[in-house]
Amino acid sequence: MKKNEYFLTAAQAKALDKKAQDKFGMPVLLLMENAGQAVAQAALEILKSRPGKIAVFCGAGNNGGDGFCAARILLAEGFKLQVYLLGKTRDVENEARTNLDILLRLKQRIMEITPEKLGFVKNKIRKSGLIIDALLGVGVSGQIRPLYQRVIDIINASGSYVLSVDIPSGLDATTAKPLGRCVRADKTVTFVAKKQAMAYAQGKKYCGRILVRNIGLSASSLRNF
Repeated sequence: MKKNEYFLTAAQAKALDKKAQDKFGMPVLLLMENAGQAVAQAALEILKSRPGKIAVFCGAGNNGGDGFCAARILLAEGFKLQVYLLGKTRDVENEARTNLDILLRLKQRIMEITPEKLGFVKNKIRKSGLIIDALLGVGVSGQIRPLYQRVIDIINASGSYVLSVDIPSGLDATTAKPLGRCVRADKTVTFVAKKQAMAYAQGKKYCGRILVRNIGLSASSLRNF
């Protein structure tokens, strides 16, 4: 552990997001845009040595919103994307919905994953050079639902390079315990500071290489937090 290295529990990470909005006046949409930019930049570095199709797996919450944002930036760079939503388009709300709507207006196809489509998804992502995991963020707790577990199994068995957004989906951001299933990432882009799970050997195993990126807030923002 590096000197003065910060680690945030899930509760602290959520509280810091609220502080960014209430004290610093930073809207969620700006934080999401900055997060998406950080993920897209990490993806572009990976794609230099691992060309191929990109598959982006998004949930309906803010972690998924980061994924939609990153997908839009990569689309603007000329990459072809497969974007998967674990849930219904109609259920995506707020800032995540804004980023989803932009993708839809850009004519990017969004596939809603249902149990019946799992076989298709499994075959489709085999040729992907990169999978971006934006299914579940730091706020997840308790056993994740069976459909999420099955999708995570497909991602882990794909053989593709996996980049997780903030925390590998299914990993408890505080305790480093898998919540039924957990994505095994090759690299994780986390925001502001490492999460507490990343201090443990098990957490590091699931996260792979960890990149910390500020999204308008940095570790210095945590002083007196």
